[in-house]
Amino acid sequence: MAVKILDMKKSVYDLATEFPEVIDIMVTLGFRDISNPVALNTMGRVMTIPKGSKIKGIDMTSVIAMFEDKGFEIINAPESEHAESTEAAVKSRAASQTEAAAKPANASERELLLRSYVERLTKGEDLEAVRTDFVENFKEVDALEIANAEQHLIKSGVPYQEVQKLCDVHSALFHGATKQEQIANAEKAVSASQQAAKRRMNGAADRKEAEFKVQDLIAEPGHPLNVLTLENEGIAEQIAVINRLFGDGASREAITAELDKLRAVSIHYAKKGDILYTILKSRYDVTGPSDVMWTVDDEIRDELRQVVNGSLADDEWLERSKAVVKRADEMLFKEANILFPICVQFFKAEEWEEVGRDLREYDYCLLKDKPAEWEKASKEDYTHRAAKKGKSEAAANDDEIIFAGGHMTPRQIEAVFNTIPMELTFVDHVDMNRFYNDNGEKKLFKRPISSLDREVYTCHPPTIEPMVRSIISSFKSGAQDKVEVWMNKGGSEVLVSYRAVRDAEGAYVGTLECVQIMDDIKEHYKEQNK
Repeated sequence: MAVKILDMKKSVYDLATEFPEVIDIMVTLGFRDISNPVALNTMGRVMTIPKGSKIKGIDMTSVIAMFEDKGFEIINAPESEHAESTEAAVKSRAASQTEAAAKPANASERELLLRSYVERLTKGEDLEAVRTDFVENFKEVDALEIANAEQHLIKSGVPYQEVQKLCDVHSALFHGATKQEQIANAEKAVSASQQAAKRRMNGAADRKEAEFKVQDLIAEPGHPLNVLTLENEGIAEQIAVINRLFGDGASREAITAELDKLRAVSIHYAKKGDILYTILKSRYDVTGPSDVMWTVDDEIRDELRQVVNGSLADDEWLERSKAVVKRADEMLFKEANILFPICVQFFKAEEWEEVGRDLREYDYCLLKDKPAEWEKASKEDYTHRAAKKGKSEAAANDDEIIFAGGHMTPRQIEAVFNTIPMELTFVDHVDMNRFYNDNGEKKLFKRPISSLDREVYTCHPPTIEPMVRSIISSFKSGAQDKVEVWMNKGGSEVLVSYRAVRDAEGAYVGTLECVQIMDDIKEHYKEQNK
């Protein structure tokens, strides 16, 4: 019978993949979370058994005894891993003291060091050389402090494009030379972030809650971090497919087809940019992710478009394809170990509920199955939020009108209507002309003030009235929602669009007529197609 070697330095995910019975044994020992596939596929990839035992407060002696009783031979257990002779301990302490003396002692010194890294990269120094120094000095630093330092650099006048170069250096914290180093580095980063969160919360969260906050949210079906993590797993799978093709020397056509599928990351990146980065920046003044990571997202998206649709020479195409896939892969680590912990440190429960609501507006990215609906996702629009806060808090001015999508003053609303490049006319549910916009320019269809508060049918000649009645009748019955009429008027191509206006419950509240001159649009596409 083959000996089953259980390496305590390997991740729980790797051990469970190698020996599926590990999951049942761990559940018996008290690691109930690991039976959740999402937890296994996320935290399980960066968590070792000794680390999990320490967090859970489970005695490692009992853990080892249980596995040995099940026929496993244990290697790299903590006792042997940390055993040192007196001489070695003295040397270690001396080395630590020397190292501490050389490292920057506070946040200000570390910010100066980051500034020097930017200068070195700007001058063209090798990325790997800067990475080595970065890891040496920042491996124990909270990810949020790094983001804040970058934010200060940008505010002090350093171009964000230069600070952005550090984003690729960050990944060195999470990409060791070996799988074990990657696990250890990721554990340190998450732990540091959670301890920092605990300090910011004045100790409100106990150690276990702080340690598992990110993983708890990831494991919660339908939670925004659950959805984003599942998408990252789909992205990782697609990257693995592409890397296998690179390794097999597959044809450019075959690789390009898979790169095209990877372009779906733009959906995932849009969610981060539109929602996560925006909340961090606007509500908490955490601008590092929005100024730096957002730019990298855009570069990855744009470069994927280039390698898929561009006409690059084969050698350049292959080099750039491998590089952009590597950057997309590293972004997975940056999200899990920098962005998500920072969000958890700041977002309140109601903000996660808002994020859950807003995510429903986006498609899913590289998911085979639709995630579970998150019951806590907010169902409130801005009107409900304003009612909770009280109008004085929600609106900057007392005369502002609160809408589902925000708030504006009547003056602003009128200015917006008059800026829209269309002639707009609104007819209410009882067929009365109630509103038209007016930007002061000559109109294709005149709208005299005397036409307001008159029945719309009286504004049309007898030959046109039946058509107008038919359109409005079809809107009221629900048979149609829009009618479009193309015509040439005053020497211009014109689109007249009639649209049924309905409220949130679908009830008919009126008809909107939109008149738009299409000459510029036609000319644009004519030039595009030359």
